[in-house]
Amino acid sequence: MIMKSRILAAVLAIFLGGLGIHKFYMGKIGWGVVYLLFCWTGVPAIVALVEGIIYLFSDDTTFNSKYCE
Repeated sequence: MIMKSRILAAVLAIFLGGLGIHKFYMGKIGWGVVYLLFCWTGVPAIVALVEGIIYLFSDDTTFNSKYCE
């Protein structure tokens, strides 16, 4: 597993999360496509904002083991 930057993932989720950019960065291509398909609804942006906050408050080890592939 390649270690991913928790801070970069959080920033991507907060600012570009509605398009699923943070999911592509973390290696979750399928979820990234789902976010892209539903970006017009606004729901992925809200979910990504919450995910970004969760990423910011988790530690690096937990983040990489739980959220990255």
